[in-house]
Amino acid sequence: MMQKFCLPIRVYVEDTDAGGIVYYANYLKYIERARTELIRTFGFDKPALFGSLQFVVHSVSIKYLQSAVLDDEIIATAEIIRVTKTSFMVAQSVLRNNELLIDAEVKVVCISHDKKTPCAIPINMLKKLQGGIVNIKRASS
Repeated sequence: MMQKFCLPIRVYVEDTDAGGIVYYANYLKYIERARTELIRTFGFDKPALFGSLQFVVHSVSIKYLQSAVLDDEIIATAEIIRVTKTSFMVAQSVLRNNELLIDAEVKVVCISHDKKTPCAIPINMLKKLQGGIVNIKRASS
């Protein structure tokens, strides 16, 4: 079983609004980076594009709990929690000093590059994704 993947990030001026608070859409960038780097740990160098296949975000559920601010050191996390033949679900979060800032789940779907329709995840990747599943219980509200 794989441990939670953690990516350290520093908040820069470009990430914030005029008040020095991280702009909400930038959290999506942070969790995208963590998800991409998680997939790299499985040995896949170009996680979004594999020749005739692409991996695209199907849906995102995100809860904004606290704000990060200019110069914060934060951690973006990624954990695979579910894998199907054509998709996988990733539990993600952004933390500051173990304080949960955002909590998210992202569904990623494998599609045909040409037709843009769902297709099977290549078997070698599917096995690595299945091996990386973390058994966790998510709080739901």
